[in-house]
Amino acid sequence: MITMDNIIREGHPTLRKVAAEVPLPASAEDSKILNELLEYVINSQNPEIAEKYGLRPGIGLAAPQINVSKRMIAVHLKDENDELYSYALFNPKIISHSIKKSYLTTGEGCLSVDRAVPGYVPRYSKIKVKGTTLEGEEVIVKLKGLPAICFQHEIDHLNGVMFYDHINEEDPFAEPDNAIPIER
Repeated sequence: MITMDNIIREGHPTLRKVAAEVPLPASAEDSKILNELLEYVINSQNPEIAEKYGLRPGIGLAAPQINVSKRMIAVHLKDENDELYSYALFNPKIISHSIKKSYLTTGEGCLSVDRAVPGYVPRYSKIKVKGTTLEGEEVIVKLKGLPAICFQHEIDHLNGVMFYDHINEEDPFAEPDNAIPIER
């Protein structure tokens, strides 16, 4: 089981590396790691389990965050209509995106960042992601709102990008052009 002790923090070199593609079909070891990423995110949202194991709540986790430089992400969250998005994907890739942007009005956080980083993080408001599930099925997922933001945050980790790299340094709370604010 992954705990906060397994999650590396900002400054660790793995967080700035471009992660390697996962050879498919996935090995038993890679499948186990991806399954544990999803398990962490689900457990971290359960108050009893989170308290028992000292888990910080999260809606997504990428393999580089546990010092595994491979292209794997897990997300588990609900959108504004209470629809559940629970995915564990190998080699996720954004295959199309909107011109319009969105951002979280509360800013973003990260399990690998132990401090608040104020500012708006511009993201695409709609994306299509292609990836391979734990069962080996190729899927294409259409996303908008918070799920789209979460997927982009996690895919950034696979490319060595941290969320605060997107924040406008001069004016962190400048509303991004052509962007929809997302309340969380």
